Amino acid sequence: MAANGARCGHPQKRAAQKAKQNGKSTDASVRERRQKDKEDRLSLVVWRRPITTLHYFLLETLIKLKELTKKLWQRRGMVFLVLLLCCLFSFAYSTEGSHQQYVTYLEKRFLWCAYWVGLGILSSVGLGTGLHTFLLYLGPHIASVTLAAYECSSTDFPEPPYPDQIVCPQSGGMEGSISLFSIMSKVRLEACMWGAGTAIGELPPYFMARAARQSGADPEDEDYEEFEEMLEQAEGTQDFVTRAKLGVQHMVQKVGFFGILACASIPNPLFDLAGITCGHFMVPFWTFFGATLIGKAIVKMHIQKLFVIITFSKHIVAQMVSLIGSVPKVGPALQKPFSQYLEAQKNKLHHAGGSAPADENWLSWVFEKVVLVMVCYFVTSIVNSMAQSYAKRLRQQKHSDGKTK
Repeated sequence: MAANGARCGHPQKRAAQKAKQNGKSTDASVRERRQKDKEDRLSLVVWRRPITTLHYFLLETLIKLKELTKKLWQRRGMVFLVLLLCCLFSFAYSTEGSHQQYVTYLEKRFLWCAYWVGLGILSSVGLGTGLHTFLLYLGPHIASVTLAAYECSSTDFPEPPYPDQIVCPQSGGMEGSISLFSIMSKVRLEACMWGAGTAIGELPPYFMARAARQSGADPEDEDYEEFEEMLEQAEGTQDFVTRAKLGVQHMVQKVGFFGILACASIPNPLFDLAGITCGHFMVPFWTFFGATLIGKAIVKMHIQKLFVIITFSKHIVAQMVSLIGSVPKVGPALQKPFSQYLEAQKNKLHHAGGSAPADENWLSWVFEKVVLVMVCYFVTSIVNSMAQSYAKRLRQQKHSDGKTK
């Protein structure tokens, strides 16, 4: 009987091993297919397949607009309330009266805050790739205010034309009366609004991962797929990037609010992973968003702001110009346009009307072209990303149709 039991047991073991091997081979084939689909999808870019990319981009845009329309219709009560408030403001705006000064003030402040919040969202929302609005807009704004404050010995710039144009006040301040804290106070609103915008831009990964965990569906996001693969292969990871991502994930998961606050308070390119982690492990919304808002709009923003102000303070700028001139051979040639540019800015502040020669002052020309190139790259990345999203949608629909047949 024992022999018969042994003989009966062998086929069962062989069947189990065969099923296990088949399962492994199936997983490997699925992984290879996904990798091939990903490579084909990533090749869908404007400079390689422009017609197909633009066609897919338009189709994906129509799908997104349709989804947005459905969501707005589901929240039509909130939409109606917003439209009603807009109508009331429009009525107050067009009606003459003593309230016009308050309406004008509120309009100006709202548009100014919305401008910086929008730039912050563009910096972190991840539409293809983030637009570096700190380097392009907020940083130069803080730098120009810093240079003007030291030159005018005051931060009481006339408004208008500030902030579109900085002009020294008629009654200038005392020499040496400018401090770091006075300049920080001058640009605090812009910096905090930009930081709040970056916090809002971190919400999509959180909501995507949270919805995927609640519904059990596979979301159309490559970062989330990489996150799940990283969790599955966590024990065998050796490279630095993966270990850094796992460190962020463990910190956010175990420490909670203060872990999110610490990750948001420093320049952290892996913070998208924190949003995915919080959504995946069902961290409460206000815990995630509150910590992110405090970290980005208050802590991190004051660190970045202080760095820019110190870098562009009067004595540091003078040292930088002299340091450029001390570079052998090319130093004096580079020092001349920098000195002329700074002198031109000082003349403009004091209404002297002086400006650097057009053929020698190339700094502003270079900056304008850098901004143009970065904005074009940002728009192109959005087109590529949406076209690839539509290609993935088609691939998933094709596989689902193949399973139903």
